[in-house]
Amino acid sequence: MAGGAAPRGAELLDFARFWDSSSQPLAYGYGQRSLRELRAHEFGRLAGTVYLDHAGTTLFPQSQLTSFINDLTENIYGNPHSQNISSKLTHDTVEQVRYRILAYFHTSPEDYSVIFTAGSTAALKLVAEAFPWVSPGPESSGSRFCYLTDSHTSVVGMRTIATAMNVTSIPVRPEDVWSAQRQDAASSNPDCQIPHLFCYPAQSNFSGTRYPLSWIGEVKSGQRCPASTPGKWFVLLDAASYVSTSPLDLSVHQADFVPISFYKIFGFPTGLGVLLVNNRVAPLLRKTYFGGGTAAAYLAGEDFYIPRQSVAERFEDGTISFLAVIALKHGFDTLERLTGGMGNIQQHTFTLAQYTYTALSALHYPNGSPVVRIYCDSKFSSPDVQGPVINFNVLDYNGKIIGYSQVDKMASLYNIQVRTGCFCNTGACQRHLGISDKMVKKHLQAGHVCGDNVDLIDGQPTGSVRISFGYMSTLEDAQAFLRFIIATWLHPSDGQPFPQAIPGEAGTPPAESKAQSAVPATVDRCSPSPQQDAATDSEVQNDSFTTVDAVGLHLPLPEAARIQQTPSEKAAGVLDGGLGPHVITNLYLYPIKSCAALEVTSWPLGNHGLLYDRGWMVVNHNGICLSQKQEPRLCLIQPFIDLQQRIMIIKAKGMEPIEVPLEENGEWAQICQSKVCADRVNTYDCGEKISSWLSKFFGRPCRLIKQSSDFQRNARKKKHGRDQSADTTATLSLVNEAQYLLINRSSVLELQQQLKYSDENGKEELFPVKDLISRFRANIITKGTRAFEEEKWDEISIGSLHFQVLGPCHRCQMICINQKTGQRNQDVFQKLSESRERKVNFGVYLMHMSLDLSSQCFLSVGSQVFPVLKENVELHNLPASEKHQDVTS
Repeated sequence: MAGGAAPRGAELLDFARFWDSSSQPLAYGYGQRSLRELRAHEFGRLAGTVYLDHAGTTLFPQSQLTSFINDLTENIYGNPHSQNISSKLTHDTVEQVRYRILAYFHTSPEDYSVIFTAGSTAALKLVAEAFPWVSPGPESSGSRFCYLTDSHTSVVGMRTIATAMNVTSIPVRPEDVWSAQRQDAASSNPDCQIPHLFCYPAQSNFSGTRYPLSWIGEVKSGQRCPASTPGKWFVLLDAASYVSTSPLDLSVHQADFVPISFYKIFGFPTGLGVLLVNNRVAPLLRKTYFGGGTAAAYLAGEDFYIPRQSVAERFEDGTISFLAVIALKHGFDTLERLTGGMGNIQQHTFTLAQYTYTALSALHYPNGSPVVRIYCDSKFSSPDVQGPVINFNVLDYNGKIIGYSQVDKMASLYNIQVRTGCFCNTGACQRHLGISDKMVKKHLQAGHVCGDNVDLIDGQPTGSVRISFGYMSTLEDAQAFLRFIIATWLHPSDGQPFPQAIPGEAGTPPAESKAQSAVPATVDRCSPSPQQDAATDSEVQNDSFTTVDAVGLHLPLPEAARIQQTPSEKAAGVLDGGLGPHVITNLYLYPIKSCAALEVTSWPLGNHGLLYDRGWMVVNHNGICLSQKQEPRLCLIQPFIDLQQRIMIIKAKGMEPIEVPLEENGEWAQICQSKVCADRVNTYDCGEKISSWLSKFFGRPCRLIKQSSDFQRNARKKKHGRDQSADTTATLSLVNEAQYLLINRSSVLELQQQLKYSDENGKEELFPVKDLISRFRANIITKGTRAFEEEKWDEISIGSLHFQVLGPCHRCQMICINQKTGQRNQDVFQKLSESRERKVNFGVYLMHMSLDLSSQCFLSVGSQVFPVLKENVELHNLPASEKHQDVTS
């Protein structure tokens, strides 16, 4: 872009102009009470966060929770199966909630029954188990189970139960139902009463497409047949996604079965849903199991069982979640009070979705290529055909898809929460992304499973990005998301930022005020300011942290280890491009996971890597490990280890230093298990003293725990397509992936050049090398080889120590955190993503190939590194006689 001109679509769509040009009647907000006030009073916890995963779950308002808690503290609710006063109160309240649910969907107990379930998935399973399937026989081909391919996994899963009944399942594509010829109801065979079931979603949870509710009546009457099979069709309407933002009138659209999950509507309670059953169908349902509360009478000694009369009592096995049911009353009350009803929510959320869709569709690169590819079956023309869901993938300048995992990580740097993957809807994912059945199986063989971050395989996407709006979503949320897309992928190529947005509101809707008009796009790039310690070349060259060697920690070492010193970068020749000898320039360990580094010049090795590396971690009040992604200030906690006194000294600004013993003792209370990267580990609590210290520093309850010394956590046995040797046993500390992480200074310097920026006077500045190195949190820093050559290594030797290279380290958002201040800067992750073809790999993982701890082994700064390339098995440019010269054992 010549002259730093902004690309086409680099300004946000003016909301007022969008409002005036829309052919669809729009509505924003809920009358006199502004959304700003609603957010402040009910959703203060959202301050600074843009939450765009309402299709996953919406959020509950504060007053709903307060009202429910007050109800529980003021009343005694007993088990509804008892006969005492408190139980009678529970029973009557539950029955009142049943009536409230039916009234909410514009029906009555005369037409529908309410069966409480654990959610919509449990409701679907109940239908599959109780439906009156007819197996094939001499006179009939049996029942058919048909489902729209654009269905949630839980719908598709019903076919396994149907198959067990020898019933044929038929997936039906949306286009086939759309194009099916409507038939005269009289043309159907009224004599054939074989029951068939057709399931479809009122709203696709993948794309937000809304399928016609008129299909219900047409299928039931025989006017629209999902399959050419004589019989009687019943319809299950999956309404879980639809009713979260739209009213459903069951007096008009009388589906036979309607599963619903309430957290989609209210945010709270979770784990509670209903199956609404049309009373005309209820007598046909069959049960194969009876639980507590469902029997009018039964015998333990013989096969005698009489079910209760009402549909709900027959199918609600055991005691229902009655307190959660009572919470629904407060959900209905609060939603009505805050919004005026679901009709208003539908209009409000659709307005935001239509505006965002219009703005997103208008974004193009300078070459005219679109910035995003949106997956939908509508043009967002009305809420009748489209819900407040936008599904898309981001494209690069050349039209190639950028993996959803990268988009998700970038969004999190802007405090924007989205959903990625296939959203438990493989059928829609395949249809919109062009993924064949063969490709799905190939992706599985390549290691991709539903819900992981494997977003691209052979350049093809495995999923997409989804944003969705809820009733408390605002225009500011929509525009913050659009600014993120613009700032991340439409920033000028010369590094100059776009004009900044007007301070204050991102935009004010006409419903509240039309005073503001166009709002230019903001590039929230947070360009790094020049660091005081990086003002001169000499300071950049001397970028090591304050180092501690093993001598300073009073560990008696052989003399050879005492003389190891950190060579200067200038002597190493890394800044002028010279390679020089291939040596270790820095060693770091991180005693407390996610806390600051401890730099050393020589350090002993243990079974898990550098001795005491990631031996401890900070956990929250629930025992969940904290990382800098949730708590960036962890990097301000500085641990020091004194090997002779067997203590770890922990420091932080504004806090008195505190000591923790290196090994557990009898005073520590054992914690059974904790989790690190899906692995369970045995840990010990380090006591109340350090817990109070950490809690004071972070302002919330925290504890320090240590991996038990007698617990062995084994490393995974696969190494990027090659099995490790059978005799290789690798154990891990509390690290995520591997025992060691190595980075190459030449790679850091290449990235540094790409991160050049201009200060306020236009002077070009370099991102400090010291800052960059610290962000990658490696154990071993080397110099003397070309940039990213480390990714070609298969093994390395350092003296008598041999390491297997497990592969590249796939980076997360933590590299955006300044390890001195805890502040975030998006540029590092974004530039690395661009320069490395969006792989965001930096550094390589290492593992001991063999380790003899019969004598103490050390790694030392200045030791030479001998790599073995993948292409051949010869050591790289160095004679074998030099292999063991710089490592002390």
